[in-house]
Amino acid sequence: MSEKGGHGEPREEGERHSQGSDDNEYVARCLPDVGSLGAALDSLGYLADEGLVTALFLALRLPQPLLLEGEAGVGKTEAAKAVAGVLGSPLIRLQCYDGLDSAEALYEWNYPRQLLGIRLAEARHEQLTEADLFSEEYLLRRPVLAALSHPGPAPAVLLIDEIDRADDDFEAFLLEVLAEAAVTIPEIGTIRAAVRPVVLLTSNRTRDLHDALKRRCLYHWIGYPDTERLVEIVRRRVPGTSAELAETVSAAVGRLRGLPLQKTPGIAETIDWIAALNLLGVPRLDAGIAGSTLGSLLKYREDKELVLEHGLDWLVAGRRP
Repeated sequence: MSEKGGHGEPREEGERHSQGSDDNEYVARCLPDVGSLGAALDSLGYLADEGLVTALFLALRLPQPLLLEGEAGVGKTEAAKAVAGVLGSPLIRLQCYDGLDSAEALYEWNYPRQLLGIRLAEARHEQLTEADLFSEEYLLRRPVLAALSHPGPAPAVLLIDEIDRADDDFEAFLLEVLAEAAVTIPEIGTIRAAVRPVVLLTSNRTRDLHDALKRRCLYHWIGYPDTERLVEIVRRRVPGTSAELAETVSAAVGRLRGLPLQKTPGIAETIDWIAALNLLGVPRLDAGIAGSTLGSLLKYREDKELVLEHGLDWLVAGRRP
């Protein structure tokens, strides 16, 4: 099978094929079982429960895209960064937004450089063909194509972040690309992944995704960690944090999750709060310091007012004023 260029001349397809076997063998040697992946993630400071580790392991070894859903700030993006760290692979991120189109995800032509090439050829009295101008030399590889083009041996990690912010048409386009692990560029042909990338999609569930996309993905919901796990996470992410401070902050965050806040604080905000308290040299959390540093944790005026209504003593010690 061949594709045609702009003048109808046949152009051979790219020779790279994605069978999934070679890259699976490489990953299998590095990560033979779920326990080895959990230990590797732990060594990088990413603490994941057994369910998440298992989902990541299956995404790596099947291989199959993994859809991670959960509230903002629970560690979905960090999971992708940790997987890339375990594999020693690049993390290639596609940030989704309303209006994102396939060109921004796949590829574009470097028109300024093409124009420069034309002018140089004219100055040298050389003839340029369309094939000269539409070659890989002038191809700008956007995240999806960059992930498919990664030579290996370890697969690239493609993070499609906040897929729920993109529109239906982009979802449909993405389905085809993920299924085939290949992209057809009319002027060049079909580029197939030499090593199928590990694909992680995240969603904050601002809208429902299509069943067709979900059917093609593994799925895992990342919830808020309990107080004990949150203590362990923040002490790893903010070295030098005392157990007492980590415990009182984590307990306070747990209380906040019981309020009808506009934005419930996640792991990221908790880490920010701990980092701020450490920078200020705070040995323990009390009502005064909590009130002056709430901006590290809560991002809406209405949320801060709601907490003040309940009382800062309640926040730091569970006591009503």
